[in-house]
Amino acid sequence: MRIDSAGWTHVGRRSHNEDAWIARGDLGLFVVADGLGGYEGGEVASRCVVDAFSGFCERLARDPEATWPHRPRPGHSREEELLRNCTVLAQRAVLSRRVGQLREMGSTVVALALGSRRAAVAHVGDSRLYRLRDGQLEALTRDHSVLEEMRESGVETPARGESPYGHLITRALGTENAEPTVRPLEVREGDVYLLCSDGLYEPLGPERLAAGLGQGHSAGVAEALVQEAYAAGGRDNITAIVVGVGTR
Repeated sequence: MRIDSAGWTHVGRRSHNEDAWIARGDLGLFVVADGLGGYEGGEVASRCVVDAFSGFCERLARDPEATWPHRPRPGHSREEELLRNCTVLAQRAVLSRRVGQLREMGSTVVALALGSRRAAVAHVGDSRLYRLRDGQLEALTRDHSVLEEMRESGVETPARGESPYGHLITRALGTENAEPTVRPLEVREGDVYLLCSDGLYEPLGPERLAAGLGQGHSAGVAEALVQEAYAAGGRDNITAIVVGVGTR
């Protein structure tokens, strides 16, 4: 599987950047983590998360017989179980640093694992994965948030940016509720994936995301989307990873 990938981040209009990311085409691993705003150590938490994901995948690349934190479950793909185990390790890493001034820190995460034939996504919180296929944009994750829970229960809600509950998440690494949602993905040649923090998707919206993803190679697209989100008034940290499969 030929992969063209790149990431870009911008501090936005914040004083420092609490997002972290990795794009490792050699490992088939792509991760965006967003430290919880309003708490000390958001940048520490997000870095713990991406380091835990990359560290475990690097260890497996060096030693395919290395021990996994949890034994893979029957009926689940290697990619699903890889991301589930990485999330367990990331949770441990954040909790181990959650002392003193960092005692309230936490992070969201969204991760994509691409194998030779299969793929999987895992997420905790409101960082997202989108896929552009045949010109159509689809969100492959559903936020772990109060707003989404209200929608699922049938309550009519305003747009995320217009709701007082828009930024209230119900799961995060470093908290008691850190259970990831993990699902397998079917990959086709020509697919383009976007992993991003809320600082990107909130100011742009689906139509502008789709238009941007359809332009050029991943490096230019990632930077252009981040810059467009900033120009659109984005105040939060802004991070994007763009992954093209096959034809890109």
